[in-house]
Amino acid sequence: MARLILTFGYAVAESFMRAGVADCVIEFRCDFAWGKLKSNDWLKTLLSQRPEKRVFEHWTEGLEGRSLTAAKARGLGLTEFCESFDAIELWANPEPETQLQLIWLLDHLRPHASITSRLSLVQTDTRDGKDRPEDWIAQRPHAVSIHADHLALASAAWAAWRAPTPVAWFGLLSQDVSPLPQLRNTMIALLEELPNRATGVGATEMRMLELLAAGYVHPYDLLPRYDRPNDRITYGFWGAGKLLDGLARCATPAVSGLTEGPFDGAMHRSEERITRYENSTLSLTDLGKAILAGVDDFSEHNPIHRWWGGTELRNGNLWRWNAENQWLVAN
Repeated sequence: MARLILTFGYAVAESFMRAGVADCVIEFRCDFAWGKLKSNDWLKTLLSQRPEKRVFEHWTEGLEGRSLTAAKARGLGLTEFCESFDAIELWANPEPETQLQLIWLLDHLRPHASITSRLSLVQTDTRDGKDRPEDWIAQRPHAVSIHADHLALASAAWAAWRAPTPVAWFGLLSQDVSPLPQLRNTMIALLEELPNRATGVGATEMRMLELLAAGYVHPYDLLPRYDRPNDRITYGFWGAGKLLDGLARCATPAVSGLTEGPFDGAMHRSEERITRYENSTLSLTDLGKAILAGVDDFSEHNPIHRWWGGTELRNGNLWRWNAENQWLVAN
């Protein structure tokens, strides 16, 4: 029986293939937690069959493996490629970025009954690729068959994340989301990244300020990763770096001492600039100390403009999160 694994992240497919748990493994690397979302048309095209002599971004780009040679050569869409497998498993860890990709992919596959009838979900409690491949085999979680309730919930959650306000996403908290057991934690984690009602900063930004106050004074000490002091991994590397930029490179900073930036590809391609960034010695400003104490509001001193799903957060449209009673507040 030919088995296909669809998973998420970087450098995980090789580990799965080496462990021999599937005939083919595909890893998706979309970023839906940070930044402006791609249009529905763009995402649909990404997974669609590539017309002959037409060039656009395609789901097979960057993927390697014998099973994918024909898919690349023929420009197969994801659903056409899936047709050749008897069993298709989605492996998803608890990270919000992974959970967003999971609901997107389930929503895309939902209309294709011939695919969803062979689809199962493997939910893991640890990050893919963190353990050795042999550990994955020994601890292999149970695969749950995908049914209509999984697909309906995924579509509702994906539509809510894309909506122009957080209202629908917040509304999902009052519904039964148990078919996707990691979704509720993801919903809360992302709501916590909205500007706090009292301080105007989200949970990742607040965690950076807390660590800085605790003596972690270099930028990479503050960026989230499972093996670092900041294990709040709602946002990936680039999103978290831009949040730190936002705290330090603004009209009235909450953080001082960041000697290089902005946090982008150009900086990371320069050894001299990245060294200056790494060696920055950071400290809290008076505003940073006041925010940490809960007595001042970052948005009262600085313009805010970033995307939270389909919501464009900016001063005047600054949806907030009341962490004390877990309630959404419209500005």
